[in-house]
Formats: sequence, structure tokens, C-alpha cells
Amino acid sequence: MLLVGHELALGEIGTRLDKQSTGSLKRPAGAANFNGKARSTVEILAPAGLEVKRVVLVGCGRAAQNEPLDWMRIGGAAWAQALQRASDTVSLVADDEAITPAAVARMAEGAVLRAYNFRKYKSRKATEENGDNGQSKPPSALVVHCPDPTAAEAAFAQRSAVAEGVYLARDLVNEPANALGPVEFAERLAGLGVQGLDVEVLDLEQLSALKMGALLAVGQGSAREGRVVVMQWNGAKGRSKAKAPLCFIGKGVVFDTGGISMKPAAGMEDMKGDMGGAACVSGLMLGLARRKANVNAIGLVGLVENMPSGTATRPGDIVTSMSGQTIEILNTDAEGRLVLADVLWYAQERFKPRLMVDLATLTGAIMVALGKEHAGLFANNDKLARELEEAGIATGERVWRMPLLPAYDKLIDSKNADMKNIGGRFGGAITAAQFLQRFVRDSTTPWAHLDVAGTAMDSNRDEVNQSWASGWGVRLLDEMVAAHYE
Repeated sequence: MLLVGHELALGEIGTRLDKQSTGSLKRPAGAANFNGKARSTVEILAPAGLEVKRVVLVGCGRAAQNEPLDWMRIGGAAWAQALQRASDTVSLVADDEAITPAAVARMAEGAVLRAYNFRKYKSRKATEENGDNGQSKPPSALVVHCPDPTAAEAAFAQRSAVAEGVYLARDLVNEPANALGPVEFAERLAGLGVQGLDVEVLDLEQLSALKMGALLAVGQGSAREGRVVVMQWNGAKGRSKAKAPLCFIGKGVVFDTGGISMKPAAGMEDMKGDMGGAACVSGLMLGLARRKANVNAIGLVGLVENMPSGTATRPGDIVTSMSGQTIEILNTDAEGRLVLADVLWYAQERFKPRLMVDLATLTGAIMVALGKEHAGLFANNDKLARELEEAGIATGERVWRMPLLPAYDKLIDSKNADMKNIGGRFGGAITAAQFLQRFVRDSTTPWAHLDVAGTAMDSNRDEVNQSWASGWGVRLLDEMVAAHYE
């Protein structure tokens, strides 16, 4: 494969190959109306004078004007072309002087993310697996030829670490719930200790001692015990070493039947992905550790299963959260906010964080409002909201800020308890966020809530993701950390 710039601009190697083939690259490409537009492709079969069966031209547009996300998408598009052809190793020539080592690293990252697949439970051997086109085995390697491979490799080491985090998040969301209960999830995260994270698992007895009554109410109908996992990365150096940590909190409902307020059967199998927030936090923490980020960060995930049974929470039950606030549970399918309420409070009491960001596949209402293009962003701090919005634009994992207002807050007042866990038909994503805000104990602590129901699972496919589980949020939060907190 050859990267081709705007108006069929070729690098040194491409120019030499075109000359050697007496124009057999540029001429047919032009005839096919290919002009090097970013992510466009054209295949030249058996070009005269070259000892190759085919050359695929991959457009990169005006290279000097491309942003990191543009290069990632180009890398993903290149890998998509590689998948369609039977070849064990694929070469991508990127020798235009405008293609920097950082751009090469981003292309490689895009290709790696596009290459992800989840075939763990396929019975056929890997050697018999077909590629995405169903015709050939996927290539085992992509070799990028560039002017400064040493610098490109160094840049890719950082990007590869983030991609590992995305892979972990995708794997967790793709796992079936019978294989990944709260205990199994916690055990997988405990294994991240070898990557430099300090991992602590809180079991049922400890959660009860902490009086996490809201979280425990969600899991009490399941035969599988709940867990809370705390992952710490203490990577800050110099003057930053003493700074309070950033806290990232994830909802980890490993399967959500809705409990007594049971969901319809149609599509319930997708509820194995209701732990997408916890998966993102886990992937983020792995990425920060693997790239040795210069920051102190803590990831906390609340892991439960929401099942109906004789011990399940009933609509109308009143529970006491770790904060001491009481909650009337009117709908047991509004369970994620109960999990987050206790973990948010625990994070503040124990770690006194510099800021908090929570992520949850929380409401269908956010998809009604925003579809699958944006996650819903709620925040009590304009600076933090802007940082997340900027990171969303840079990574393509976009967020859209939604309102938090006292008028909405009144909708969750209860006549029987301090609050109820639903606010009625209208503004469901907003009232869920208002509920969570009641567990931000100090209004001066910057806090943001990301409702990722439309983006963490079965989201729109693109050049860097073809998986049901997107791993959404890992790159977003890593970008925010890198841009503002290291």
C-alpha cells in the first residue's frame, strides 16, 4: 500500500515506483477519479514493471493539515483494505516529508484499533478464521515504511498503551455475563497489578461495613456477590507528586434484567454491556499505567448483577446510602445511579479528589436526545466540561453538555424519603444526573457525569471501530488527562 496525498502527490518511493512502472500507478488511479482524498482507496492490479500482484493507493489528503484523529482514521481505512486481500504481511509506505513520526504512530494506532475482533468463543481454530470479508485470513502484521522509524516507534509506544486500554474495555463489554460476573470482573482487574497499578478489591463484608446500602440493594437479588474495585496509579513526578488524585468512577452492572421492574425480553441480551462505564475506567487505568502517565489517578468501579428473585429489592423499598441519605426505589431498573451514588461518596471520603468523572450506561433517555453520536455530559464545573468537550473533538469520542438545574432536581424529591430514584417520564437522563449530583458532597469539587448508553455498546461503526463493544471513553479521558493534568 502507498499513501498518496492531495492531487495524487507521491512520496519519494511512490514516485520511483510510478516511474519504474512507466506511470502504471498514477495513470489508472486518475482514470478511476482517485485524487488522494483522505481515506479514499484504489487498487492497481499487476502494475507493469513491478514485481507485485497489486498496489493499493490510500489517500491521506493534505498531509500537513491533518489532525491526529485524521491520521488514525487513515490507518483504520488502510487496515480495512488489508483485510480484503489474502496476504500474511502488508506494507504501508508513508514517506511523504509531511508525515511526521507522530502521524505514523497515530496511523498505526488506528490500524490496531480497527484490527480488534472478539472471537474468543468461536470453536474454529485461529488458523481457520476468516477475515472481515469472509474470504481470507487476516494479515498478521502491518509494516509501516517511513523516514524515521525509530522516532515513530517511540511515539507509537505511547499510542499502543492507550490502544491496549481500549482493547481491555472492549473485551470486558463483549464478554457474556455467565463468564463475567462481579467476582470474575474483579479478579481480572486484580490481575492488572502486574502493570504497576495498586488494585484493591472490596468484598461483600467490606461493602456492608461501609454501609453501601444503595449499591448492595441492586445486587441483593443475585446469587453473585457484588464487588467494588479500587485501582490506583501514582505516577506523578516532581511538584505534581503531592497533588490530589483524579478520580474516575464506573458503573459495572454486569447484567441488568431490570430486577423486579423487569425489562422486556427483546434485546435483553445486550444488557451484558451495562458495565460499559466500569470497562472504560478499567481500560483507562491500564492505559495510564502502560504509558507511565505523569499523574495520580484512581479508578473505582462498582460491580453488581441486577436480578429478580425472592431476595431482590422491591419497588417502594427505601434504602440508606453510604452518605446517610435515604432513597425510595420506585423502579428497580433505575439501578445504575444507586451503584454510582455509593461509589462516588466513597471516592470523596477516602481520596479527597482533585476532580471526579463518572461514566455509566445510565439511561435510554440520553439516546432519545443524542442518538449514538454523542455521550451526554453533565457537569458542575465549566472548566472540566470544556476539557471533556475539547478531548471529545480531538478523539472523535464526542460529548454534548446537558443541563443541571434546581427545577429538574425537584422531580426526584420523595414524600417518603430524601429522594426517589426516578423523576418521571420527561428529562430522564437529566433527573438521573441530578440524582448523582446529590452525592457530590462538596460542590467545589469538579464533577462530570458521562451517560454513555448510546456510545459504549452497539454504537456507530467507523474507521477505527467495528466491534459491538466500542471501548468508548478510554481515548477521551486519556486525552483529557494528557492535555490538562500531566
